[in-house]
Amino acid sequence: MALSIARSRYTARFAARSVSITAAAKPATETKKREPRGIMKPRRVSPDMQAFLGGATEIPRTQVLKEIWAYIKQHNLQDPSDKKVIVCDEKLKKIFGGKDHVGFLEIAGLLNPHFV
Repeated sequence: MALSIARSRYTARFAARSVSITAAAKPATETKKREPRGIMKPRRVSPDMQAFLGGATEIPRTQVLKEIWAYIKQHNLQDPSDKKVIVCDEKLKKIFGGKDHVGFLEIAGLLNPHFV
């Protein structure tokens, strides 16, 4: 008997929740395309970065990271013994402050001076 009372309270409590969730659901509204914000917003870049990117004057930070990683993969610049380390060539040294080796977690921080 106690089990049936507990079961009925349980089902009544969760049945009420499901009704309130469906009743509170808002109808779909038209979505407007909003302006990009934060790291997705195009920013002006330094002359060194423009040279690396092929002349782009404004570009989002995310796109810059994609371009740099594509360049690293294309030119096989990851250290073979430790893939988390990038061995910089002359083009990357200009962007990364003249460093010979850069950890992949450092890349985002080294890009800060290039965004005006």
